[in-house]
Amino acid sequence: MLKDIETEGIKDIAVAAVLELNPETSMMVWNVYLINYSKKLLEGVIVSSHGWGTIDGEEKKTSQLRHFLKEVEPISYKKIEPITEDVFGLNNQYWFSGFMDGKMVDYKFIFEANSINENNTELISLINQNGVIVYS
Repeated sequence: MLKDIETEGIKDIAVAAVLELNPETSMMVWNVYLINYSKKLLEGVIVSSHGWGTIDGEEKKTSQLRHFLKEVEPISYKKIEPITEDVFGLNNQYWFSGFMDGKMVDYKFIFEANSINENNTELISLINQNGVIVYS
């Protein structure tokens, strides 16, 4: 079964932490998105997220969350979850699994500890917002 899962050569998929205005609160918030830069449909996507590391000399671990995205159209993006600044000091992993061209694909995206911050943002043209992006 594992031999049937594509983990090598996955291209054109990314995860981004995007700083954006929450229209309900008028405050800037961070949201995490799965971005499909490919010309292929992603289907049956499951994204598992969790964080781990050391903050102030103490080992920390977040709960593991799972999200299901039925489809991510070609050249598009979908919101996975909001992320709060209190976990930015941890490594934050987003493990993506889904189907592309009838094949199961699988990839881990990791934001290293303290990498999500305004100084590391760049314009993510597809979303038209600034964020920190991790490519496959």
